[in-house]
Amino acid sequence: MVGIEVPEALKKSKPPVEMTMNTRSMNTASLRLKRHHRRGIAVLGLLVLSVLPACDFEVTNPGPVADEFLDNPAANEAVVNGIAHELNAAVNWIALDVAVRTRELHPTSANDFLGITISAHEGTFNLDHLNDPWELGHRARWIGEDAIRRFQEAIPADVYGSTAAVARANLWTGYANRLLGGYFCETVIDGGSPQPGSVHLELAEAQFTEAIEVAEAAGVSDVATAARAARASVRVDLGDWSGARADAAAVPTDFSFLLPFYDTSGSDFYNAFYYIGTAGEPYNTLSVWNTFYEGYYDETGDPRTLWDTVPDEPYGSGGLDPWGAVPWWPQGKHSSAGSPIEMSSGEEMRLIEAEAMLLDGDIDGAMAMINSLRVRAGVDAWPAPATLAEAWQRLKTERGIELWLEGRRLADQRRWEENDAPGELSPYELGLTNDGPGLLDAVLCLPIATSERETNPNVS
Repeated sequence: MVGIEVPEALKKSKPPVEMTMNTRSMNTASLRLKRHHRRGIAVLGLLVLSVLPACDFEVTNPGPVADEFLDNPAANEAVVNGIAHELNAAVNWIALDVAVRTRELHPTSANDFLGITISAHEGTFNLDHLNDPWELGHRARWIGEDAIRRFQEAIPADVYGSTAAVARANLWTGYANRLLGGYFCETVIDGGSPQPGSVHLELAEAQFTEAIEVAEAAGVSDVATAARAARASVRVDLGDWSGARADAAAVPTDFSFLLPFYDTSGSDFYNAFYYIGTAGEPYNTLSVWNTFYEGYYDETGDPRTLWDTVPDEPYGSGGLDPWGAVPWWPQGKHSSAGSPIEMSSGEEMRLIEAEAMLLDGDIDGAMAMINSLRVRAGVDAWPAPATLAEAWQRLKTERGIELWLEGRRLADQRRWEENDAPGELSPYELGLTNDGPGLLDAVLCLPIATSERETNPNVS
């Protein structure tokens, strides 16, 4: 596109890999979700209607709800649920792209409408392909931040700080910002000028902090613990290891906080890993073939990396150069359209502590922490590493296993690259297997999308 300068760090000179498009019919309108965050007020009103319980008032207009309706205290929890619903689409789109970029899964064909692109397979980017993750991620963020603003204006000051809906709104909005900060190198907030993508991590940290304080005052301990775990994760990527370690220590290993998906609310709210990659024709477009997890699960049976074969459908839809038909071995972690995606967990906290130990050179402490998770999962412990680099390799592998298909791997790889962390990634993650495109120079974060460049005069 004329007028766009691509940073050298994001360039990749390899020739494109040809992929055969899957041309089967699909409901592209529901899957693309090409809706901009500036429509957020109307969208939020419609979301409130879809999740609002019975109340003492009624809405007679079948269109968008009046703006002041959203300030009614009876709508607070429904507004919060609307933020989580927006995250469904954003997490789906970005986590799928991350899975392809980092070889958590391998595509069987390209299908831009489903978010499975040639550029992601190559580890490059196409600015037009970034429109959906950009718009969906920012819409979730905008709706969340607008909800917080409304709560600040509508809820009396003496009860605001102990209102559970305020805590939940900050938690979900923090997750939206974490998602954006882990994916984009550069960002724009509400039509402003470009800023580093890390601004989203800073916003997330502040929102998680408020969620902790309000949740503790409101007595919603699960929200407080989730926010503390989430804050630990963003502090890791911000380089605040002492803060991350303190937060992680306060989260029990058996804690889990999930983003719900729904199998009865339309494809917008389906878990896309299942719907697009696992459910079968016509959307059998993602496979564990040619990934680290293929051989690892065969060798260990680790339930965290479950996958299977389908004898009646041995190959995925379409085809992929240079292989042609690609074996379709679907993942089993997300087993239905309503499977939730884990946003924070105690297991991740133990891995944060282990990574902090490795930064301090404590190999024995880190491996004890890592192997405690393997024992919990029912698989053999890793053997004692001979070097610090080997211990780092175990840490990187274990994070990949524990956080598989949760949209987190790209941010992990970026952090390790930026900090020159020792320890090799799997050859599969580097694109060194089965004659596929090499990923040694793959981009580890994405630039501002075309849709923002074309509508924002502050972005060249």
